[in-house]
Amino acid sequence: MPRLLIISFSDLASDPRVDRQIDFLQTKYRIIAAGIGPPRHKVEGFIDISTPRRSVAGRALGLARLMTRRYEDVYWKHPTNVEVLERLRGVRADVIVANDLSSLPVALRLGPPVFFDAHEYAPREFENVLWWRLVIKPFALWQCRHYIPQVAAMTTVGEAIAAEYERETGVRATVVTNAPRRTDLEPTPVHQPIRVLHHGGAMPGRGLEEMIRVAELLDERFTTTFVLADTVPGDARATGARRRYLDRLIRRAGRHPRIRFLSPQPMHTLVRMANDYDIGLFLLCPVNFNWRFALPNKFFEFIQARLAVAIGPSPEMARIVRERRLGVVAADFAPESLAAALNELDGSAIAQFKRASHAAADELCAEVNADVMQRVVETALAEDPRDDAQQT
Repeated sequence: MPRLLIISFSDLASDPRVDRQIDFLQTKYRIIAAGIGPPRHKVEGFIDISTPRRSVAGRALGLARLMTRRYEDVYWKHPTNVEVLERLRGVRADVIVANDLSSLPVALRLGPPVFFDAHEYAPREFENVLWWRLVIKPFALWQCRHYIPQVAAMTTVGEAIAAEYERETGVRATVVTNAPRRTDLEPTPVHQPIRVLHHGGAMPGRGLEEMIRVAELLDERFTTTFVLADTVPGDARATGARRRYLDRLIRRAGRHPRIRFLSPQPMHTLVRMANDYDIGLFLLCPVNFNWRFALPNKFFEFIQARLAVAIGPSPEMARIVRERRLGVVAADFAPESLAAALNELDGSAIAQFKRASHAAADELCAEVNADVMQRVVETALAEDPRDDAQQT
């Protein structure tokens, strides 16, 4: 049985996309997993690649390299990347699965063919932030153009992102959506009051204030619940920032009797928890490329939970909602527009949307992606384009 080394600079147990990779690939391959926290699934081996934060002087030196565009040094003189490479050098694997651009150069240095799961579009991740656009974006573009042509196979989360990677690198990625496993559930009867749910991370800039505003504008037939994760595994500083931000959100909404916040739930329990609600709410202003073309885990989790879906006009999500009649798509990204669309619904319409999610759940699930992922690994096993790249 071939052996895969899966690398991700994330907590593997709470990273839903990597969790599904391990789940589906372990049926045909032996798995060595490398991350900053171990996976939920039993694997052949786990390698901890968490490292201490760099000193202030180290961060300043890294910034100077970025500013002067010494991009090879930016990556390979970063102590984390050097340390991770050393920890993984002795691993014998037939294919390496590199998650996100941050792990790709290490994967390519290790030797076997690389299957690259880009997740989202790295060069435009935070393009709405000026310093990021001026300093980080050119580095990410350089990495994409330099490293992606060397991979044996590549996946990403949606068609628009795949097309953008192909435009920049000439490599066409296979789409593997963020859908979770199919869950054997039925739509619940529409509650009175109607229960609206948003779950996700307590992160600034993710539209949480706007969604609280939607909740405030809903009429008395609705209640809205927020279930927000407030920890970043292995990063106490980031966890503290998230908890302070969540406290501010709770204080803001505290005066409203139909808004509540519940404790975060483990990733693998979210769909069953959500089944006892009626509408999944997600409003994400398209301030950057990835947010414009978002197809996030929570969108598919709402469908698996058999909920009606309420979103802004994000193109990728809106296409699925309209084609399958899963819920409402607001005319624009203003909270007032989405609240108005929801206030027009009655129980019969919501029940019909929930039945439509039930009908779509068999197709919009991770099982559909499992064969795709396994074919991508087979492609990587059969081909190593670095040999050609190194000869040119």
